[in-house]
Formats: sequence, structure tokens, C-alpha cells
Amino acid sequence: MKNGVKYIWMTFVLWVWALNVGATGASVVGNELQQIEDGLVVRVDSVMQQEEQEVKAFDPKATIFEHLGDEYGWTIVGNVTIPLPVIVRDNEGGWHLFSSSRLTGGKTYDGFHVAHEGDHEGKIVGVDTFGNEYRPYDFSITKNAFSVMISALITMLIVFSLVRFYRNKKYKAPRRGMGGLEMIVEMLYKEVIVSVLGKESRRYAPYLLTLFFFIFVSNMMGLVAVFPGGANVMGNMSITLVLALCTFVVINVSGTKEYWKEIFWPDVPLGLKCPVPLLPVIEIFGVFTKPVALMIRLFANMLGGHLIVLVLISLIFLFSVMGQVVLGVTTVFSVSFAVFMNLIHVLIGFIQAYVFMLLSTIFIGLARVKKEG
Repeated sequence: MKNGVKYIWMTFVLWVWALNVGATGASVVGNELQQIEDGLVVRVDSVMQQEEQEVKAFDPKATIFEHLGDEYGWTIVGNVTIPLPVIVRDNEGGWHLFSSSRLTGGKTYDGFHVAHEGDHEGKIVGVDTFGNEYRPYDFSITKNAFSVMISALITMLIVFSLVRFYRNKKYKAPRRGMGGLEMIVEMLYKEVIVSVLGKESRRYAPYLLTLFFFIFVSNMMGLVAVFPGGANVMGNMSITLVLALCTFVVINVSGTKEYWKEIFWPDVPLGLKCPVPLLPVIEIFGVFTKPVALMIRLFANMLGGHLIVLVLISLIFLFSVMGQVVLGVTTVFSVSFAVFMNLIHVLIGFIQAYVFMLLSTIFIGLARVKKEG
């Protein structure tokens, strides 16, 4: 009996010991699994934070609008920038002339700096004696202004080279690039200017042809990624506004008496112009909508082309955090489609220059109306 109790007691002790060992082992395994799980959570969190940092590092909106906007220097690549002259007039009437390199990196020079926020973001502002910011009269040569000068110089070289050729070789047909230039000039002059203006073609042809070549050259320079190209000249509304105003002045200065009569006293039933001048108001409104249509058409089309290409390139950086496979596929697609859009943009640049000149010619022709009979 004692031996049976002894064996039962030993069996109980061994059973309790086995349960303790099993519990300890399970606890160890559980702790190891918990550590592995915690490690995986930490790694996932770190990867997600890294991805968020990479996404934040590339801001497509800021990058796109930085390219489309204007600047006081011409960035070539990275931190390599060509400084341009800054010309401002302060609130006390004093003039200041200095290099834009003095304002890079948030620096202040002679009381002026480039604002990084607020209503004047990206523009030069001054600080008066009371510490208040103000916008000085700014006549600086910015990137777009310098690009306009380059486009104007190239346009002059194109036009004067053709004039010099015919002056020196009157009866010799031009070849290669000069022959293509002659073909374009002849097409525009005969098919557009002469067909619309008739006998008065020679009077307005210099302005209209210059208008076409300047817009076309500016559009083509905007497609060149390196200096002196890359500026979004015709995607800047202030420049298209000036071109539209030039046409507006030519139209109204060239207007005949019949043109002005049709505006203020059109040949319609008396009830449409007196006592309520319904038709005269519409005609006067139409005088100002013509340059607005020219301005918006050119600006919107050229800006849209630049936006499409920039958005496609931005997709490469946005999808780079999703892995090498996705990055490779996105890169091939974006670059291929961007190249295709650039080729289309060449055609669009020619068409927009042609349409601007065509509409200007038509508006001038409408202003040169003469009384029948």
C-alpha cells in the first residue's frame, strides 16, 4: 500500500513538473512570436514612414507650377543658375539695380527679398522703415522676359537672313532651310494675308508675319529642355495679353469710318439702337472680346500642352515608391507618351501661331470695311 501511494505521489510530481515545463516552453515560444510580430510591425511602420517621406520629398504641384511660373534667375540644372538683373523702384522713389544671385537662398539685399508665401509669393518685396512689406515697382529682367528677348532675336535672324538672301541673290532659288522658310512665308502671305486683305496686304504683311514667327519661335523654344529654351513664354498670360493688345491697337487704329459707324450706329432697325442702344452696346462689347479671345486661346492651348508633359513625367516619381516593377512600367509609359506629346506639341505650336495670325488678319480685314457703292 505504501509503495502504491509512493508511486502515485511520484507520478503526480512528474505530471506537475511536465505541466510547468510545457507552460514555460509555451511562454518562451509565445514571447518569441510576440517579438517577431513586434519586429514586423516596426519594419512595416518604418517602410510606410519612408514612403511618406519620399512622397513628401517630391511635390508634383510645386514642381509643375515652379516650371510653369517665372523666376528671377534661369535655373540650368540643380543649383546651377544664371543670374539676371533685378531693377526695382522702392516706395521712396529710389532705384535699385543688382544681380538676382544676391536674393537666392532666402537672402535679403538692400532691403529686398523674394517672398515665399502670401499674396506676393515668388515676387520681390521690400521692407519699409516700420517693418511692413510692400511690393516695389518691378522692372526686373526675369526668365520669361529674357526668353522673349531671345525669341525676338531669333525671329530677327530668321527674317533678315531671308531678306539678305533675296537682296544678294535675286534670281536664285533658295535651298534647304532657306527654301522651307520661303515656302512658309509664301503660303502665309498668299493663302491668308492676300486672300483676306487683298490690295492692302503689303501694308499689314510685315506685322502679321512677324507675329507668326515670333509666336512660333517662342513655342518651339519652350519645348527645348536646356538653356536657352524651356521657358513657358506663351503659357504666360501677360505675354499673350501684350500680343493681343498689339493686334487690338492695329485693328482700331486702322478702322475706317464705316467700321466705327457700324459700331456706334449699325445699319439695323431703329428700335434696336434707340432709345435703348442694344446693338451698339453689343458691338462695343465685341471690340474688346476680340483681343480677349486671342489672348485666352493662345495662353490656354500652350499652357495645357506643358501641363500634360509635366504631369506625365511626375508620374514616374509618384509611382517610384511602389516598387521597381511599377516604376519601370510607369517610366516606359510616361516617357513614351511625353515624347509623343512633345511631337504633337510641335504641331500645336505651329497651329496656334497660324491661328493667332489668321484671326488677327480677319479682324483687321473687318476693320478695313468700306461703304459699298
